[in-house]
Amino acid sequence: MIGFQPYETFQLLIETGGTERANTLLIAACDAYARRAKPLAAEAEQFEALAKRLFPTATPEARTKAAGILASAQNLTPSLEILVYENLGTGLITHLESAPTLSDDLLFRLIEKGNIDVIAAIARRPRLSGAVLARLFPINSRKVYRALAGNTAIAPRGAYLTALTRSAEMDHEVAAILAGRDDFDAALLTGVFFDLPEEGRINVLKAYGRRNLPHVPMMRTFEQISVATEEFTGALMKLFSDNRRPKITRLLHQITGLDELRCAEIAHDTSGAALFVVLRAFGCTSYDGLKVLIHATSHDEHRSKTLAGFARLFEDVSVSAMVYVMSVWRGDAKAGELSKPEYGRVTEPSRRTPAAQRGGGVGERALEALDRLKSSRKAG
Repeated sequence: MIGFQPYETFQLLIETGGTERANTLLIAACDAYARRAKPLAAEAEQFEALAKRLFPTATPEARTKAAGILASAQNLTPSLEILVYENLGTGLITHLESAPTLSDDLLFRLIEKGNIDVIAAIARRPRLSGAVLARLFPINSRKVYRALAGNTAIAPRGAYLTALTRSAEMDHEVAAILAGRDDFDAALLTGVFFDLPEEGRINVLKAYGRRNLPHVPMMRTFEQISVATEEFTGALMKLFSDNRRPKITRLLHQITGLDELRCAEIAHDTSGAALFVVLRAFGCTSYDGLKVLIHATSHDEHRSKTLAGFARLFEDVSVSAMVYVMSVWRGDAKAGELSKPEYGRVTEPSRRTPAAQRGGGVGERALEALDRLKSSRKAG
């Protein structure tokens, strides 16, 4: 057998040669075994017995080096797998993330040890079996759930979808990761809207485009007060122009019924996403809504692109959808009910379709009208 002698011979060499001899023998034996394409059962059994004797005898540095070599072997028995990953030291995380295949038995044992960093590394692996996922999701750890949320190989549906959504409610990093996933319904994150980064908030709003929604009591109220939309937008434009955010907070509190803390967040949200919800809920069109957003937002570098995005949202997102969002913010509705089939997302436009084609129509005409309005003011 290449690189091996009978177990008794190695035993004698170890006992007479000390730790240095054990280090050399361990590394040489692991290297020889890793080079074997397909060891015989007897060879594997003999090496396993040898490895169990050499690993405890060698120094920590030698154990780590030998385990790293042995980890590349294609045919490791379950016992050898455990031996390798128990001795990898600081290299364990890297090997867990990069190893092409690992047995479920090994993953189960590593999970049972309770090391959160190791478990999070397992949660980042692709092609995890259902049995392994069933062990991972009950673990109460933000680090593990952040890894699960970022693992695009795990389809967010059923019990997994529920678990990820609940985790997002408790951890804003999980919410931000999920908001950026194409296969996750961002509308389920409406309750944590204000914890999301700007891009995540926009994705939540996009998820409400052309979809069926549950009826909420606030809808009738907003139908009655939307007749004063012109006065409302005019007041907001003046207050934003004068940068009177506290006054805007009080105005929003009076007309929306949201608590003052939430209204202050809307008034100071320079991205415009939260204010868009209020404007659209009051029935604002692209033209009126964009006039307010121009005064309220601070998108200096990509202003035109941002406003064009809001123009498309005014076209795609209905008034009732934004009333529903405000109902969630008030606690009158729960975004989790949107996971029901009857409220599922509609098919979104293909990414191959140019953005200009998807955003044409009323929104672009509103932007052109606003440009003409600004030009005439400068001329005057």
